[in-house]
Amino acid sequence: MLLKGCLHTHTTCSDGKMSPQAVADAYEARGYDFLAFTDHDYLIKPNYREVYSQVKTNMIIFHGIELTVFVNGYIHVSKIEGEKEELHVFNHISEYDFTPEQLLVRLAELEKMYPLDAVEITAKGYRDMVFESLDIAYPKLASDDSHTLGGIGRAWIELDARRDKDSIIREIKQGRCWNCYI
Repeated sequence: MLLKGCLHTHTTCSDGKMSPQAVADAYEARGYDFLAFTDHDYLIKPNYREVYSQVKTNMIIFHGIELTVFVNGYIHVSKIEGEKEELHVFNHISEYDFTPEQLLVRLAELEKMYPLDAVEITAKGYRDMVFESLDIAYPKLASDDSHTLGGIGRAWIELDARRDKDSIIREIKQGRCWNCYI
């Protein structure tokens, strides 16, 4: 089954401007099949899991968190939970003002800390051809990193998978997804 999704969004559970329900409604209205809430670890509200679980939608909702990690400076890694599987994504690699060489150094250090599965090659949903063309051993993902309604729907991934969390994560880990942009 062809599925469309976003793996990096923020809500009022941290620094987003929209409630989890409003974020889900906006993505569902744009034809998405799955969505990951990845609010910031250092800003997250204590009851975020309860708030996420109250969202009413036909989409698959992943619970995640955007971790702040120190690797020669601060970077962000999303930890996204399936039923049994987990996905770790090095977020918005083009936003750090790294050269490709500096990114590779950080990737090597990050690999010692986390079971990295993919890298996000977009910046707030905008394509970055330099990092998109970089030769790295990880699947490259497009995502919105949305904090507002205006940030929703700029970039997404599509894949062919069963409609369940672990199947989606396994396809992403294998690089069997493709990036799409408006």
